[in-house]
Amino acid sequence: MEQTYMKEKPILPLLLSMAAPMILSMLVNSLYNIIDSIFVAKISEDAMTALSLVFPIQNVVNSVAVGFGIGINVMIAFCLGADQREQADKAASQGMFLSIVHGIILSITGILIMPSFLKLFTNNQDTLSLGLRYSNIVLLFSIIIHVEITFEKYFQAMGMMVVSMLSMLCGCILNIILDPVLIFGIGPFPRLGIEGAAIATGIGQCSTLLIYILFYIFKKPPVTIRKHLLRPEKNVCIRLYGVGIPGALNMALPSLLISALNGILASISESGVIILGIYYKLQTFLYLSVNGMIQGMRPLMGYNYGAKEYRRVNKIYRLALTIAIGIMTAGTLLFMFTPETFMKMFTTQETTIAAGASALRIISCGFIVSSVSVVSSGALEALGKGNESLVVSLLRYLVIIVPLAFVLSRFIGANGVWHSFWITETVTAFVAYGIYRKALRNK
Repeated sequence: MEQTYMKEKPILPLLLSMAAPMILSMLVNSLYNIIDSIFVAKISEDAMTALSLVFPIQNVVNSVAVGFGIGINVMIAFCLGADQREQADKAASQGMFLSIVHGIILSITGILIMPSFLKLFTNNQDTLSLGLRYSNIVLLFSIIIHVEITFEKYFQAMGMMVVSMLSMLCGCILNIILDPVLIFGIGPFPRLGIEGAAIATGIGQCSTLLIYILFYIFKKPPVTIRKHLLRPEKNVCIRLYGVGIPGALNMALPSLLISALNGILASISESGVIILGIYYKLQTFLYLSVNGMIQGMRPLMGYNYGAKEYRRVNKIYRLALTIAIGIMTAGTLLFMFTPETFMKMFTTQETTIAAGASALRIISCGFIVSSVSVVSSGALEALGKGNESLVVSLLRYLVIIVPLAFVLSRFIGANGVWHSFWITETVTAFVAYGIYRKALRNK
């Protein structure tokens, strides 16, 4: 299979053909996340709170997998564009080995620290018990997650988006089917409660990995994982971690943000913690859709950057930004005009619904402008500019929003936290665009 079409085909149909499968799979994945929370919320409000508190550690595990996977993705795409096939094989082989190591470490570490982590945010014994029962199962699948995501980025780097889409869709759909069956004990299955949600997630992840392995065996992709190339080499590790570490930090920063905001909100009202958890479930429907488009954009930009087609790189960026703005505009309209409908999916408490609806309206003011930061960050990763991408994410998730939320919350309570979102997105957008333009202008 030759990848030269990445620098020859018209950009619009090429980007759409690469992005559409990923947007679809991300939409289904978002739907799964929401449905999973809806079913868990039916157990109790404590169960929903437990899920919100466990989410940051789950996100760290996923972040390391995705961030390092981006490093693998970028190196393979760049090497294919520069016609360096041996280096592409090394990136795939050594990337897979290192991902397995990461998964083992995070699985053990996550299970050990979870009890202490949960006690930082709640003294409710029911919430603590539910959180540990859920996390102890979910974290056992960390190795599966890392191998699965490595395969995902591996296939995407070669433009094989349909393979990635089919694998992810099968896993998500299986999760959706198994959630109510295992949580509530439908038919011959026992009622497992919150453990059922965790087991359903793990089974879905295993099925996704199995499909990737079958495609690898029978599809025979041009870049191969070779046994004699598994041993890490210094120059390959530098390239993988040069993008992978900033990429992982980019993905992990939302977890730090959620934990920090949970700490601020917990001192104001417990409903604020629940609302923040609900918001992050809902916003994945938008941001994962944009991320699907970025996953289609990243190998195209990386390949053309390796082939020194710099004008084409910038055209891909502008088109991706336009699509992202369209997605976020739709999200803004939904959150502005129907927030109560979304809140009622997760809670029946009228006060929480009213406060949550107000929060969603305020936060959504920053959706459209956030497109600039999200797309610029993805583009910088595609160019191998991991540190520059990390700067953008640090501004979005830590440097501006946390102190701003703390200060504003002292004056206007929980609303101060919600207003800090759109203010941060506006400031970061200007900085992100400037960093991207400078990175490309240097070439």
